[in-house]
Amino acid sequence: MTYKAMTVDIDGDGIALVTIDLPGQSMNVWNADLIEDFNAFVEDLNTNDALKGAVITSGKETGFLAGADLNMLGSSKANSMAEAFESAFGLNATLRKMESGGHAAKALIKGAAHAKPVAAAINGLALGGGLELALACHYRVVADNPKIQLGLPEVQVGLLPGGGGTQRLPRLMGLQASAMMLLQGQPANPQAALAQGIVDEVVPANDVVAKAKEWVKANPKAAAPWDKKGYKVPGGAGSMNPAAAQFFVGANAMANKQSKGNYAAVKAIMSCLYEGTQLPIDTALRVESKYFTKLLSGPQAKNMIRTLFINKQAAEKGASRPEGVPKTELKKVGVLGGGLMGSGITHVTAKGGMDVVVLDRSVEEATKAVTYSQKIVDKKVARGKMTQEKADAFMARITPTDNYDDLKDVDLIIEAVFERPDVKADVIKKTEAVIRDDVIFASNTSTLPITGLAKNSKRPEQFIGLHFFSPVEKMPLLEIIPGEETGDKALAVAFDYNARIRKTPIVVKDVRGFYTNRVFPPYAGEAMLMVGEGVSMALIENAAVQMGMPIGPLAVVDETTLKLGYDVMQSTKEELGDDYQPSGNEELFELMVNKLGRSGRRFGGGFYDYDDSGKKTGLWKGMTDHFPLAEQQPSVEEVKQRLMFIQLIATAQCFDEEVIKDPQSADLGAIFGWGFAPWTGGPMSHIDTMGVDNFVRIADNLAQKHGERFKPPMSFRDKADKGESFYKAA
Repeated sequence: MTYKAMTVDIDGDGIALVTIDLPGQSMNVWNADLIEDFNAFVEDLNTNDALKGAVITSGKETGFLAGADLNMLGSSKANSMAEAFESAFGLNATLRKMESGGHAAKALIKGAAHAKPVAAAINGLALGGGLELALACHYRVVADNPKIQLGLPEVQVGLLPGGGGTQRLPRLMGLQASAMMLLQGQPANPQAALAQGIVDEVVPANDVVAKAKEWVKANPKAAAPWDKKGYKVPGGAGSMNPAAAQFFVGANAMANKQSKGNYAAVKAIMSCLYEGTQLPIDTALRVESKYFTKLLSGPQAKNMIRTLFINKQAAEKGASRPEGVPKTELKKVGVLGGGLMGSGITHVTAKGGMDVVVLDRSVEEATKAVTYSQKIVDKKVARGKMTQEKADAFMARITPTDNYDDLKDVDLIIEAVFERPDVKADVIKKTEAVIRDDVIFASNTSTLPITGLAKNSKRPEQFIGLHFFSPVEKMPLLEIIPGEETGDKALAVAFDYNARIRKTPIVVKDVRGFYTNRVFPPYAGEAMLMVGEGVSMALIENAAVQMGMPIGPLAVVDETTLKLGYDVMQSTKEELGDDYQPSGNEELFELMVNKLGRSGRRFGGGFYDYDDSGKKTGLWKGMTDHFPLAEQQPSVEEVKQRLMFIQLIATAQCFDEEVIKDPQSADLGAIFGWGFAPWTGGPMSHIDTMGVDNFVRIADNLAQKHGERFKPPMSFRDKADKGESFYKAA
């Protein structure tokens, strides 16, 4: 038989070596071709007497199998829930046929029947449906390589494992250990997987297939542990088992604490564990598929898959890169400024394999960037994550200097000097005097318009903005900002550079604050307005975290400093003059920064108190002396709604003004820029999910109650009137 996504070679002993190797793809995934091929193979295995068993491996160096094709799942459609269930259950049914040999469970348990032995020869990462394939095999051999990952990460995109993972894993390793793996989505390396009972052998990479075949030959009759008489779930299961009952009481509480009740997949996984481990495996697999179908049919998983996988992957592959512009090979990059941002940019550039020349006013200042990277690589060496040889090679790529002539042979310039137009103008002119005519000049700025900075350049068509976020080595977003005269080559080079440093890029309009710094300040400002209204700071912070934000807005303001907010407020007043519109937080800023000196964590105190090491010790109790608590406190839901909608409104305004041109970029920028609640798929996904008409109605209600800042743009009202959605239009 001819297969499209795999090859099958049968040896003289009748053992089939199944090598999965999807043509034209860098990684093996469960797509339509592989599912069709595997169905046909399992049917042949179960009915062909010449086949005595099988070994399943991968023909790709990138891994064994990385799970389901999320592009396929994200675009899946069904005419009914029954049809959706049958589609979802298809892979589960196939894997069970392989595992059981097509026999009824009762016949297997009684010993009246057996399956043909199937072993997995895992020669690379096995994630999601890849690990589930291995779990459905009777024996699992994995290569002894600590970089190999074995895990079930589906919860991270709003799903649960749909190929038996929620049923076979607890039957192998017990409820508690399997719940941790399923709910956190974190992978294990081969040795950890062996210790946990997920795999049976860890052997040298060259021996994986041979060892798997050896087991198949030695075990002509096979059955999974749960298909044998007397099998019990390790550690106990069932509603009446004391250990299991105690586990579910604690695990449900802990899962809800971690997820804040926002993730449907977490609840579904716990239900699969509870129901499934009390049932025979065949029924349990149908229970799993039921919950999988419900998740896949709902908006949360679709939004998360679309934003966190499909659109993220497209952005990182350069979907917005101009067509027809040849790729620029970047070997050496000049970074102007050895401060915090310059140091971070230097580090990620060197990590991307490029040489870096760091320039500052003195060699001593430039050397701060070297010290910054040295601390990071030293920590990696100490933890065994990097060899000393690689660390030395990494550091050798960075050269500090105070001499502009050292920039003469760089392929790209990234400026990260002090956020003042006059300082930036000076370095632009001095740098352009020595660099090649074809070199692109990028400015890292968080507020200053690129078009204005480009006026200092002799070649504005080669000038572009790159807005990094601090700390640069940890924050995943990169805002790319073309100025009015920026040409396609500059934009293309920005994407070529990003491909090396592996950030998630979005292209944004050249306006003050760009996108993320247009949305986050209103969110922080709303939290501060509530403080001024007498709302409990603990209520504000906890509501934000329950909403899905990583930390509360007041904690973020302390990190970025109230002094920065005060300075931005003052500069905006000066710039706008009589046109300045008060935010309502002027009194709070004046009190905290000028009267009390509580300007943020770096200054020893802000909304929170800190110890000498800068660690939080609690919210500042003295706030109520200046802004007494209101007698009537709002509900948690009211606070959450204000904090959520102020972000949605600010995003809507940016979309309306084409600061961000498509919903995909708006969602990516929100989640990866300021930590917008990932369970929503992003603000534009969230608006679509609740319905644009519903969004407008709630926003109008909030505007009546709290002020005009909540009024939605007219274009969103038009969309609501037409009953349209943004992603459908996109």
